Amino acid sequence: MGRRNVDPSSILIDRSSPTPLYFQVAQQLEHEIRAGVLAPGDRIANEVSLAQQLGLSRPTLRQAIQLLVDKGLVVRKRGVGTQVVGREIRRAVELTSLQDDLRRAGQEPRTEVLSCRQEPGEEAVAAELNLPTGAPVWRLERLRRVEEDPLALMLNYLPVDRVDLRAIDFGRVGLYEALRGLNVHIRVAHQRIGARRADTREARLLDASRGAPLLTVSRTAFDDAGRAVEYGRHLYRPERYSFEITLVNR
Repeated sequence: MGRRNVDPSSILIDRSSPTPLYFQVAQQLEHEIRAGVLAPGDRIANEVSLAQQLGLSRPTLRQAIQLLVDKGLVVRKRGVGTQVVGREIRRAVELTSLQDDLRRAGQEPRTEVLSCRQEPGEEAVAAELNLPTGAPVWRLERLRRVEEDPLALMLNYLPVDRVDLRAIDFGRVGLYEALRGLNVHIRVAHQRIGARRADTREARLLDASRGAPLLTVSRTAFDDAGRAVEYGRHLYRPERYSFEITLVNR
C-alpha cells in the first residue's frame, strides 16, 4: 500500500477565530489521524511547502507539528520527513512477553536478531541470574518493529546450563514462546521500570535522536523451581509504548 501525503485542501483555516492558527492545524490533523484518514506511514508534507499552501508562516506550522509530535501521533525521521505513527502500544504490567502482547493486540511484530552468542557473564548479569561472575550465559539482542517502525531494543541473558538457544529462530518466535517450547515455564519475575537518554547506537537503531528519552525495563524471571532463567534489559520508544497499572486502595 502506497504512502500518502496530507491533502492541504482538507485543512481549513479560520483567521477570525480566537483559536490560535497552529492549534487549528494540529486539531484537524489529529482528527484525520485518529479517524484513520491518515494511516501509519502517511507523510505530512515538507513544512515550508505546506505552510505556503496554507498561507501560514513556517514557525506556525512547525508549532502545529510539534504539538502532534508531543502527543506521539507523528514522528520526524531523518531523510524522510514527518510521518504518522501507529497507535501507542499499551501494555498491562503482567508476566507476559512483548511478542505475546503485540499479537494479542492484533499487531504483527517483526524481529531482527542483532546477536545471539555465548559469553562470560559480567558481575551484574551473573548476580541477577544467581551465577558466579564469569559463568557462561547466552546474550540475545533483538530489535522489534511494529508497522515497520522500531519499537523496542531488547537485550536478554540466559544461563547456558539451563537453556540451549542454538536451534531457535528468534526472527519468528518470541523468547517466552521459545522457553515454553524448551519446557521452561516462567512463574514469577521482578521488574523495574525507569527512563534514560539514548546513546548514539540506541538512537540509530530506534530511529530516534541521540539523547532522546527512552523507557527502560529490566526484568529477572524465575521458573517454577525458583531458578533465575532470564534477565532482560529493554528500551522502548515512549511515544509508542506505555504500561498500564490498576491501583487498588486496601
